[in-house]
Amino acid sequence: MRIIKQFSEKIREINARYARPKVEMSRAIKFSLTGLRIYLFVLVVLLLYKFITLIPAGK
Repeated sequence: MRIIKQFSEKIREINARYARPKVEMSRAIKFSLTGLRIYLFVLVVLLLYKFITLIPAGK
């Protein structure tokens, strides 16, 4: 139990240290990152759709 407690404390310490970004982002960078997030979301949805449609075909 002690190891788990130490590990969770270390994770909390790291999360607190990096909670706020230290790099300034321009509007173009924020826009690009938002576009990439949307693109990633669409890819995941397409993958899930393909997986779900293949399940009945396997029976």
